Amino acid sequence: MSEIRAIRGMNDILPDETVTWRYLESTVASVLGSYGYGEIRMPIVEQTDLFKRSIGEVTDIVEKEMYTFPDRNGESLTLRPEGTAGCVRAAIQNGLLNTPRRLWYCGPMFRYERPQKGRQRQFHQIGVESFGIATPDMDAEVILMSARLWQRLGIADNVRLELNSIGSSQSRSAYREALVGYLRARFDELDEDSQRRMDSNPLRILDSKNPQTQSLLDGAPSLADYLDESSAADFARLRELLDAAGVSYRVNPRLVRGLDYYNNTVFEWVTESLGAQGTVCAGGRYDGLVEQLGGKPVPGVGFAMGVERLTLLLEAVGVQPPAPPEADIYLVSFGPAAECAALVAGENLRELFPGLRIVQHAGGGSFKSQMKKADRSGARIALIWGEDEVAAGNVTLKHLRDDSAEGRPGQLTVAAAELAQTLAGLLADGNQ
Repeated sequence: MSEIRAIRGMNDILPDETVTWRYLESTVASVLGSYGYGEIRMPIVEQTDLFKRSIGEVTDIVEKEMYTFPDRNGESLTLRPEGTAGCVRAAIQNGLLNTPRRLWYCGPMFRYERPQKGRQRQFHQIGVESFGIATPDMDAEVILMSARLWQRLGIADNVRLELNSIGSSQSRSAYREALVGYLRARFDELDEDSQRRMDSNPLRILDSKNPQTQSLLDGAPSLADYLDESSAADFARLRELLDAAGVSYRVNPRLVRGLDYYNNTVFEWVTESLGAQGTVCAGGRYDGLVEQLGGKPVPGVGFAMGVERLTLLLEAVGVQPPAPPEADIYLVSFGPAAECAALVAGENLRELFPGLRIVQHAGGGSFKSQMKKADRSGARIALIWGEDEVAAGNVTLKHLRDDSAEGRPGQLTVAAAELAQTLAGLLADGNQ
């Protein structure tokens, strides 16, 4: 019978890797919590119309990349390709937008594309969404919050901030007309992908990776010249706030976001440590999205970061979270009565010391083989039950990490009734 393997682009995350994932996720939860953001968890399947109405029907995501299927009632459903639309839907449906609200989430997203390093068909994002505040100080908050996260993760020197304003829908419409006019006269010089985007999403041409197209854009109209007065003032104020906070950035007039719902501020954190896959975090303002999805007009701003790409960056710059040992205490036992005694003692110890990793040997084996496994587990202490210990009501306690060099005996026998008290004393000494 042939081996069943994971779907291409949907990878297992193995125990050696989850050490870094848990480090990243716990750091994120700590930083976001310190700014007053609360966690929300949304379904991974939504109605297809949610993404068509928010992302835009003529975007690459909706046209090419979504996993869409009919359910048994014929309703079109989609595995979520991004998190903002679902978060907005959840906030509207559950009445969360009656007051300014700060939310964050973490979970898998799905897009059908060619798998490569840092870009998978099932990938994971951490997203942040802030609703109800339209002023640039909230744009500054989400950017400062991401900057603090890079500091905490130890990668601040390996990322840089790029910033732009794409203005209001009215200013973008005027700019789009001017850009299309410029590019139409040079249509044959554009790459094939940009030619296709000319009628569907011409602003995405600004983000083209084709060198010839980028060179052609040097003479194109500038979006900054088409910003309305309010958008220009907001962007100037945001830069003033970032300057005051000491956050370095580069204004990139060609920075646009690939999703239709963005307006005004857009930003990306990019790195040169991952080759072509240089963006590790991106976001911006989307003041019309809540109303677009059926809610009352409520402004919003947020960002998303790719977990896979961030873990690659941590690895690339040498940030290696320490892997915890398999066990702090390893329980060794010989014979049926000893196994029973060890089993009961292990449960009691887990009740008394909930923060400890207490692993009980299973599967039998000789004393030598069990002690080898105890040592390989990384445990500091092995607790040993044999026939003699059970008969005498004792437990043998053996230090596995050269504690005897600190004046402790390498091995001692204690009464089973005094085991918890003895362990408490040893653990307290070890933490000093």
